[in-house]
Amino acid sequence: MLTGYGIVPLFDDFPLLMNFAIFFVLAGIIWSAGTRLSYFIDAIAEQTQIARAFMGLVLLSTATELPEFVTTLTASSSGNGALALNNMFGGMMLQLAVLAVADMFVKKGTLSACPKDPTVAIAGLLCISSLCAVLIMYTLGDIAIAGHVGIGTVIVAIFYIASMYILKQSQGRENWSAVDLPEDKIAKQERHNRFDQSSLKRLAVMSFIAGLFILVCGVLLVRLADTLAVQTGLGSSFIGASLLAMTTSLPELSTSIAAIRVKAYTMAISNIFGSNLIMTFLLFPNDLVYTNGAIINEINASVLFAIGAGILMTAIYCIGLLARPKTRIFKMGIDSLAVLICYLVSLYAIYCLR
Repeated sequence: MLTGYGIVPLFDDFPLLMNFAIFFVLAGIIWSAGTRLSYFIDAIAEQTQIARAFMGLVLLSTATELPEFVTTLTASSSGNGALALNNMFGGMMLQLAVLAVADMFVKKGTLSACPKDPTVAIAGLLCISSLCAVLIMYTLGDIAIAGHVGIGTVIVAIFYIASMYILKQSQGRENWSAVDLPEDKIAKQERHNRFDQSSLKRLAVMSFIAGLFILVCGVLLVRLADTLAVQTGLGSSFIGASLLAMTTSLPELSTSIAAIRVKAYTMAISNIFGSNLIMTFLLFPNDLVYTNGAIINEINASVLFAIGAGILMTAIYCIGLLARPKTRIFKMGIDSLAVLICYLVSLYAIYCLR
């Protein structure tokens, strides 16, 4: 755990119940900040006419990934590559499960049947490609090319940059003929974002402040999760893929639900896919600070399982975006239900592999 690598503990002297209380307070602040951040960015997209898919893929996903960035770098720089990797790829699974939860807030139809922009499906396929590249490099054995930095993480970083270019080029193209789109009809008739009238300058400032709250509280939550892991006696692999991933994925959950409430369905999905693309990119900066060799070679059984589950869950949503299912079960689309079941089964499997 982080406390075992020279990191000054913050919550170790508090009893378990008090730490859980602090956990929920910090989680509430992140939830509130994430919700408002989604409103701000949606209002910016409305005023600038920048596609919501791209706003979700770049701006919103980058802001909500700040806790993961600090968490994984802290773990890697402390020599705990396994915790960093479990947090990354366990977080990927959880963020996909976040979409299933967010689907329950769609009032008409299903979440995957709403977007008209093919960019979200392309982003999902790029996520799958990036994860497959990680698996290939691990199977072959990553080779250090500059000190301890492996060629695998460099390739993944280049792939991320290429993905952003591909996604930018895909904006505005009429390269598929989706029909029966609730997003446009609902968004134009029932748009209720009270920040639409705010100036761009004010929206930018408020977005920065919300992102700062997410970053600070997210870092504190990560430290608290580490303490809770010690106090409860659970292993670092399971904590990285569950509790730690849950704490750092709170911004994605709050922003996705908020985006759905203002009918920005495309932005809700692209936020998650964009976050997962960034998560694979984080392998590169983590490899830079991890001095015990190429970090991809630190992948263990639980990380391998999380990567495989992430590929499967992403593929299910890509199929949903193309098939556009309308059937709802337990207030969610059938693809979201399948993803949620996959996540719960995967979490149990990772617990067994810890």
